[in-house]
Amino acid sequence: MPKFYEFKVAGYYLYFTSFCIVECMHVHASDSRLTEAGSAKFFVKKNGTSVLKNPGVLNEREIRKIQDFIRQHYKEMYRKWAEYSQEGFYRD
Repeated sequence: MPKFYEFKVAGYYLYFTSFCIVECMHVHASDSRLTEAGSAKFFVKKNGTSVLKNPGVLNEREIRKIQDFIRQHYKEMYRKWAEYSQEGFYRD
């Protein structure tokens, strides 16, 4: 299960799973268990903004911090995503 980074952002790991790569780019945020149960799911647009599809157990402050982090690092994160998936950014 690839993590975008080894460190936590707002107390959560940012990652994706092998099951995820059939969808457009997105980021799960979860605690140390790294399971989709209870994790938040952010779909990432080509401008770095994200659409929250599932808040999981995160509160509003944690969601904002993670969305800010994604916006600042989405290009770097996309390079990691592209190593595993042919799917691009989220399009609404």
